[in-house]
Amino acid sequence: MNRPDNEPTGPEAHLDDEFTDFDGDQEDLAARRSLRRVSGMRTELEDISEVEYRQLRLERVVLVSVWTSGSQADADNAMAELKLLAETAGSEVLEALVQRRSSPDPATYIGKGKVEEVAEVVHATGADTVICDGELDASQLRNLEDRLKVKVVDRTALILDIFAQHAKSAEGKAQVELAQLQYLKQRLRGWGGNLSRQAGGRAAGGAGIGGRGPGETKIETDRRRISHRISLLRRRLKDMESTREGKRAERHRNQVPSVAIVGYTNAGKSSLLNRLTGAGVLVENALFATLDPTTRRTQTSDGREYTLTDTVGFVRHLPHDLVEAFRSTLEESAQADLLLHVVDASDPDPEGQITAVRQVLAEIEALTVPELIVFNKADLADRTTLLALRANHPESIIVSARTGEGIEELALALADALPRPEVEVHVVVPYDRGDLVDRIHRTGRIQELAHTVDGTEVRAFVRPALADELAEFSHG
Repeated sequence: MNRPDNEPTGPEAHLDDEFTDFDGDQEDLAARRSLRRVSGMRTELEDISEVEYRQLRLERVVLVSVWTSGSQADADNAMAELKLLAETAGSEVLEALVQRRSSPDPATYIGKGKVEEVAEVVHATGADTVICDGELDASQLRNLEDRLKVKVVDRTALILDIFAQHAKSAEGKAQVELAQLQYLKQRLRGWGGNLSRQAGGRAAGGAGIGGRGPGETKIETDRRRISHRISLLRRRLKDMESTREGKRAERHRNQVPSVAIVGYTNAGKSSLLNRLTGAGVLVENALFATLDPTTRRTQTSDGREYTLTDTVGFVRHLPHDLVEAFRSTLEESAQADLLLHVVDASDPDPEGQITAVRQVLAEIEALTVPELIVFNKADLADRTTLLALRANHPESIIVSARTGEGIEELALALADALPRPEVEVHVVVPYDRGDLVDRIHRTGRIQELAHTVDGTEVRAFVRPALADELAEFSHG
């Protein structure tokens, strides 16, 4: 296909033309890609704030990991994932270092000798940030920064930064802010001891009423303000949760089965939703590209309606604060009739992805929900890997959302796995009750249907609640 002279043709310009139809126009993706960092065009301000509220400077980074258990392949996979996270946040990864030890150092995460080695690498490469593949406490962060003389970020802060960039809805932004504040509250620290200053006498520093009197330090004041903001966000999310509960209750009243798409980040959940429903959800080859859940109605081949919900992706060691903040969203999975567990078949460790996802499902008490495993990206995986996955998970489906391979088989498997209407009815529904006939079409399995003088004669299998409503029209 000919393109205009001024239209970009590189891999980052557009998805391949033949695969864009089921993904929709992807306007959100175009907007995201329209904002790119221009190398060498930034201004670095000196530390002028008294509190560490500065935006993360993830530009030229060195990755550091402590390898405590597992094989060399596990350590390599973990470092590769940290690299993808850093790049998703907008960084250029310069170097990566791994230290083998039984447990992280309580003072500096890595040992004293390794700190000196990292400092040499930072100096040699000109890096301005070090990212550690673990959750560091305030003392570890402070000690590392004192020794390395650059910004130090842990894995949790990195993931929070990605979520902050990608959140779009009001609920998503509130959830991310709540997680960020919960993380920050335990790690407040100043520069040059500013936060240890006392407020002094009344009205000192403009504190006035609410300053809790003389003697309160700046860090206590800021921690109290953060606690107040956390309370406000939780009330706001509670209101949003009630709206979500209302929509969920409406689906239950209409007896519409629900399917939640869960899986590791970048496994292709949004692409699969687009392929099955034409939802047009943003698709990008990046971690945590979509955060806001999207629900669409679709039908099985025999006409039964069900909803399909795309949920936030999971990752190994997903920060607990994020799980708590996104609990109302994740509960879509816990209350679904079926989990569509999407796994990246081309990943070096697909079994590790399955384990990580099930750990999060256990946290939200969703392990009891029936699960259908779908191995996606079959077009990128080698045949030997696919055969091994099928052998380990014989009930799974292998698909490619990109090419359409296996989608028909998946649709049939979905229809079989959904709750089936089990009550047989034979009714004559008056013509003025067309709403009941419509519900039979949408939620039941019609065996016979005929139009008579008295109304619509239907022989079908329906759910118990609908059978009760149809009882008065029973025929024979």
